[in-house]
Amino acid sequence: MPTRHKNLGAAQWMANGSAIEVVDLTLPENNVYAENVFGPAAQRARLPKGVYRKLQATIERGEELDPSIADAVASAMKDWALAKGATHYTHWFQPLTGSTAEKHDSFFGPTGDGMSIAEFSGKELIQAEPDASSFPTGGIRATFEARGYTAWDPTSPAFILENPNGATLCIPTAFMSWTGEALDNKIPLLRSMEALSTAALKALDLFGDHDAQRVFTTVGAEQEYFLIDEQYYYERPDLINTGRTLYGAKPPKGHELDDHYFGSIPERVLACMMEVERELARLGVPIKTRHNEVAPAQYEVAPIFEKSSVGADHQHLIMQTLQRVARNYGLVALLHEKPFAGVNGSGKHNNWSMSTETGHNLLDPGDTPYENLQFLFFAAAVIRAVDKHQGLLRATVANAGQDHRLGANEAPPAIISIYLGSEIERVFQAIAKGKVHKSTPKSFLGLGTPVLPHMPLHAGDRNRTSPFAFTGNKFEFRALGANQELGMPNTVLNTIVAESIDAMAGDLKKKLAKRGAKLETAVVDVVGDVYREHGRVVFDGDGYSEAWHEEAERRGLLNLRTTPDALPQFISPSTVQVFSKYKVLDKRELQARYDVYVEQYITKVNIEAETAANMGRTLIVPAALRQVTMCDEAGIDSLTDEVRGLTEELVSRLKVLEAANANHPHGTPIKHAQYMRDKVLPAMVSAREVADDLELIVADDLWPLPKYQEMLFVK
Repeated sequence: MPTRHKNLGAAQWMANGSAIEVVDLTLPENNVYAENVFGPAAQRARLPKGVYRKLQATIERGEELDPSIADAVASAMKDWALAKGATHYTHWFQPLTGSTAEKHDSFFGPTGDGMSIAEFSGKELIQAEPDASSFPTGGIRATFEARGYTAWDPTSPAFILENPNGATLCIPTAFMSWTGEALDNKIPLLRSMEALSTAALKALDLFGDHDAQRVFTTVGAEQEYFLIDEQYYYERPDLINTGRTLYGAKPPKGHELDDHYFGSIPERVLACMMEVERELARLGVPIKTRHNEVAPAQYEVAPIFEKSSVGADHQHLIMQTLQRVARNYGLVALLHEKPFAGVNGSGKHNNWSMSTETGHNLLDPGDTPYENLQFLFFAAAVIRAVDKHQGLLRATVANAGQDHRLGANEAPPAIISIYLGSEIERVFQAIAKGKVHKSTPKSFLGLGTPVLPHMPLHAGDRNRTSPFAFTGNKFEFRALGANQELGMPNTVLNTIVAESIDAMAGDLKKKLAKRGAKLETAVVDVVGDVYREHGRVVFDGDGYSEAWHEEAERRGLLNLRTTPDALPQFISPSTVQVFSKYKVLDKRELQARYDVYVEQYITKVNIEAETAANMGRTLIVPAALRQVTMCDEAGIDSLTDEVRGLTEELVSRLKVLEAANANHPHGTPIKHAQYMRDKVLPAMVSAREVADDLELIVADDLWPLPKYQEMLFVK
């Protein structure tokens, strides 16, 4: 089929059978939010009052789960699920693959009289035993040691996943080895939340807050993604195998005109978004925002804040729902960090904060930043933590896809720094110098016409080049990749901030023990000490500039440019010390994660390299040879020589790539990763350069791959 006909076919769209019916949303019965979640409303309706109260004590206050209630909860959960059409249940967990896993078991079992009965016990709810042998473990479990356990996480509600042929009850769980070591991202996240809560409550006690019983970390992650027509996706082996395009010339028009960002959402895309949001609403995922992103065919969806463990679960559901629903509209959702070279990549801004169970945000400055002692204390704890463990934070966002995005003029640099905003930064600087800083009075922006209202003037602008920015009442860790799970970055944040809070609370307690000590003076002294030592990590300028790289080096900040540079931070002495101290991950568990991440980097780059070599040999070279023949038959020697020369050069470079693929070293895993970075990736880039030149001169009907201008602009 000629290319233009393919484009015309891809551009045709009509509302499909799953289109959402317009209903009156003022009627309670039309509110679908959390209808497929076994949350507080469903629990209250189906559980005995005593059981419900005990379960809520575990969920809301972190009290130990009473095993005696398991059978009652399991029975109610089963009846609720059966009423929703679920025939099976699964322990839904998060192994070290970066995705989720599930093994389905039927509720129904034979009774011996030719009939069946639905059963689900507390034992089955609390624990299951999936095969653990084939999940990445970093050596914690040998292949022949298959046993692994999933354990119910009651703090994250069970939910129903629907399918055209039925439904499944999904029970969020943790995943551990037979010997009790964490094999997933949920266990360390829950441990880190407990560590931070314990530390924060001790600090709050020094401030005279004796009412708070629990401090939760909260997260709201903005998800960027691309949508392209599925016809183009299935014509691209590189997208299928790796999630990104390994070949592709820059189109004449990209996002230079800035006309896509926040533009009108195309009808097919908006229809897809609406169904995604409806499905997520039914799963209790609180989606708030949708809009066009910078690049053509790039979009964003964002939920509001939730407890970190629930938010991490919901982030997996967001990614899975995007990919599943897109197919209903003839689209494919791309979650790779850099699916198109030269085009804006996709990230996931991790908005993080701390709140008491009563809803008091510990990172809310109050009326003025200087007046709020608690804010200054907890914000300083974050500054200290980020400076002390900057390398570890960088490692949490390191992977093969991120190396194509971080440091470019579209994502934060690989140098971890903090942006506070001018007002708050001045406050900390004044405290560090022992001076009193008077906050700028609240003022308003005059917009020059009486038609428009006056708007409050914020104390500081935003800085999109900062990897870790304060944005009003939270810190935004902007460096996560689009397809990244939230477990490890938030586990690290929680743990290192807990350590900082403890250290600062210890200093504050000593100062308050002195006769006549005042809280205000003691807090200012502690905060000043912290900022003098760790304020080097605060930077409010252009993170993309070369001047910042030079300045960061003078300040002693790390610049871990690539994944092999960053990953060893997971097993550094400082990481092992802080994680072991708070019993979040022990040395063996950290080593396992390091080994898994290094292996994943090597494997992903290897898959890309082999795919690139195969596509070059079997798709691009044959197309170029057909062009040579056509030019030769036409007798246009200059064109023949041009195409023949590029084709010969491509074949030569493909042979270099194939040799690099075939000669991997047999050293340590990190040496292997460095080889992939230093030898294999450059060989891929070299082959691509020539192939992309060929794309610009080979006849359109001969070129075997959909081009950027088609994938990005055919809506």
